[in-house]
Amino acid sequence: MSEDSGLDGLLEWLDSSPDLESLLDREKALVFRGFGATEERLAPVMDRLLPNRLAYVHGNSPRTKVGDNVYTSTEYPAEFTISMHNELSYAHQWPARLLFCCVTAAATGGATPVVDAALWLELLDDEVRERFADGVRYTQNLHGGLGLGKSWQETFETGDRDEVDAFLAASHAVSQWRRDGSLRIVQNRPATVHHPRTGAEVWFNQSDQWHPAALGDETAAALAKVMPQEDLPQSVAFADGSPIPAEHVLQVRDRALAAAVDVDWRQGDVLLIDNLLVAHGRRPFTGARRVLVAMSD
Repeated sequence: MSEDSGLDGLLEWLDSSPDLESLLDREKALVFRGFGATEERLAPVMDRLLPNRLAYVHGNSPRTKVGDNVYTSTEYPAEFTISMHNELSYAHQWPARLLFCCVTAAATGGATPVVDAALWLELLDDEVRERFADGVRYTQNLHGGLGLGKSWQETFETGDRDEVDAFLAASHAVSQWRRDGSLRIVQNRPATVHHPRTGAEVWFNQSDQWHPAALGDETAAALAKVMPQEDLPQSVAFADGSPIPAEHVLQVRDRALAAAVDVDWRQGDVLLIDNLLVAHGRRPFTGARRVLVAMSD
């Protein structure tokens, strides 16, 4: 939607739209354009669209916390595409909604592609859907302050091991503190889920992003060739531990990207998505780009 009445106009519209949940169930993603949202004035918009903002605990994407459970969108290098995914789909709990706000649009590129997650599931070959029917197994190796990828302190936003242990026990993950101060986490999760209100079955896992065959970063891909898979910062297998064929995850990645619709950012845009019904990614870009993200249950 687009208005010329400024941010107050958006707030007024949100206050007079009690059935926003049904609208989002139907449309799956909403773009609010022309209201001039800014980083300084984003809080009242989030208060209305995200009823209970969540911390990015157990998140694997590099990002910076800039406010009260508000973060930069991923800080993955600008030259790479980030493939389609649903936020925290590898975790025991995930956000129901995501809100993005474009503070600074890229000079070129930088769109956020979105794809219908039910369509994504339909686009996959029967063989692929059948192989993933029992779910996937994710393995993380989080260093204690020096190493590859994110540390466990960054990932869980705490330096308290007992707090991390309690979180992982509640999520039914298998974890192990190692002698070098790192933490290994193994967890089985579903490959698809059903939306709690619409009942739609959606593709809901990050097998392609965790699999060495789908890595877009040449350095990371080279690392995957010389390190045992179980020692990589993150890896994935079928739920029984058997390897996922490379051609499966490449199909998953490529068909979603091909079907995605780009949200080409303009400064001040706000994008709200249902995190189960819609997956998102990022196109490569040049120049400065600052997009903020927050999430809600």
